[in-house]
Amino acid sequence: MAKLTPFTMPKWGIEMAEGTIAEWMVGENEPFVRGTVLTLIETDKITNEVEAERDGRFVRIMAEPGQTYPVGALLAVLSDGGEATAEEVDALISGFTPSESGFGPDDDGVASPAPAPPREEAAPARVTVPEGIAITPKAREEAERLGVDVTVISGSGRGGKISAQDVHQVARPEANPELVGVLPPTPEGDAFATPVARRIAANEGVDLSSLAGSGPRGRVRKADVLAALPKQDTPTAEAVPQPAPRRQPQPQVVSVSGDRFDVAPMSSMRRTIARRLSESKQQIPHFYVRRRVRADRLLAMRAGVEGERPSVNDYLIRACALALMEVPAVNIQVHGNDIHRYAASDISVAVATERGLVTPIVFNADDMTVAQIGTAMKGLAQKARSGKLRPEEFTGGSFSLSNLGGFGVEQFDAIINPPQGAILAVGTARPEPIDDAGAIRIVPVLNLSLSCDHRAIDGADGGRFMAALANLIEQPHLL
Repeated sequence: MAKLTPFTMPKWGIEMAEGTIAEWMVGENEPFVRGTVLTLIETDKITNEVEAERDGRFVRIMAEPGQTYPVGALLAVLSDGGEATAEEVDALISGFTPSESGFGPDDDGVASPAPAPPREEAAPARVTVPEGIAITPKAREEAERLGVDVTVISGSGRGGKISAQDVHQVARPEANPELVGVLPPTPEGDAFATPVARRIAANEGVDLSSLAGSGPRGRVRKADVLAALPKQDTPTAEAVPQPAPRRQPQPQVVSVSGDRFDVAPMSSMRRTIARRLSESKQQIPHFYVRRRVRADRLLAMRAGVEGERPSVNDYLIRACALALMEVPAVNIQVHGNDIHRYAASDISVAVATERGLVTPIVFNADDMTVAQIGTAMKGLAQKARSGKLRPEEFTGGSFSLSNLGGFGVEQFDAIINPPQGAILAVGTARPEPIDDAGAIRIVPVLNLSLSCDHRAIDGADGGRFMAALANLIEQPHLL
């Protein structure tokens, strides 16, 4: 008899509430070994690979790629490799109760179904769990409450640790649910297709081997099968009743052909960016402080660096960090009616990725050299673009920097990244005339724009910060 366990939406980070299934890397009834990547899950900022903790296979996959599910939701049913009947799988699904936390450092690793009532009305005798057994606190509590002998349980947690799910599995009586509407089994064949695509193809009589897959590595997806189905006849113009003419002219609705554009749903990351920035502009009173800063001396100093040179952005991160130390009123976060003032400069740096904007943080930038900042940023940028950032590497920060100079943008205003109080927007350095000790010179000039939260930062504070920042940039030896 197979040992079945639920596979649920994990939780990474305190703020994670949902995740999107980017892709299943294994199919139903496809055996896998420990360490195999089972699925890719997108969160607000990263894409995580979920690896198998032990050998097994999925006997049922319910979650569809591209769909978003809350933390703790049931995504699939895992087997230890043994055979399981449809009745057994349905029994686990019907008894499953979503967890509010999903995976976490103090969790059992899977969401626990609600314990089934005992066969007899009398409460089970409480037992005492012996010391020295690897068992989670929740599982110990449930075992003592349900009267389960844990010495006969083989734990499914990390290192064989007994989980609450293991206790509930032993305590639950055998169930005989009625099987209704189960789809017929689909042959695997040689076609490389997702489980959902296989089921639809089996029901509709579609030959998967004749389809060109649009998924990764040519995998046939649900959309490919649906596109191969016969088109439903649409009513002719004569069959559609025409509305009676009205006195007032109605606006004409123009139908745009589907080949003119593609409709792509927002990713989980893009939806989060849209929500946070909309809330920022609606709820935070922005004001802007702009300044032109000569950059010729900084560029000359950078050109004189031997070996691998830090980027201009690395110098700007260092300059912002030192300016924040001079004007701590800008080095803040705003939480409701409270202002959190930071003792160190934790700079969030905007990095563009294929999935959207990510802001990894250079912590304690005021205590780092420009070279150290450059090394740290290279690692953070690489992890951001590959979706490998850990939540603690992009959560928090006391100030943000967004530099679009590499795209030729001369000047722009950025939206504050809450709960931070300010963000600096930097454009490209372009030759402009300046007054240099009474002489007019043409030198590279940076256009800076500081966006501030007026609830916590006054205009004078913004002005003092920009003055300190300009002094550091124009006298780069201070960096």
